[in-house]
Amino acid sequence: QVQLVESGGGLVQAGGSLRLSCSASGLTFSTNAMGWFRQAPGKEREFVAAVSRFLSTYYADSVKGRFTISRDNAKNTVYLQMNSLNPEDSAVYYCAAARGSGGFASGMQYSYWGQGTQVTVSS
Repeated sequence: QVQLVESGGGLVQAGGSLRLSCSASGLTFSTNAMGWFRQAPGKEREFVAAVSRFLSTYYADSVKGRFTISRDNAKNTVYLQMNSLNPEDSAVYYCAAARGSGGFASGMQYSYWGQGTQVTVSS
């Protein structure tokens, strides 16, 4: 059974940092692209960042320069380091896994999703 479990969310003040982790099991982690998405109340789910099996990275314009995605295949874990957080970053953050080789900004490319972890940034 495939399972993705996010952790590391919480409450942080504006300008602060958090590191999210996503541990995967039940799939060949190293051959999957991994992505992070987020959804705020009343808004559509949006792409945040992705890392391919070849370690190419992709970021939404809103987080470039502030967020960093990375993966550790030996630990079956993908990370999202979030710096310089602002209230607009508040959302439930979801980890996802994809087999495809492109289109990583589209949620339709991802086959498996985690349960989400809440990130709240106060002013």
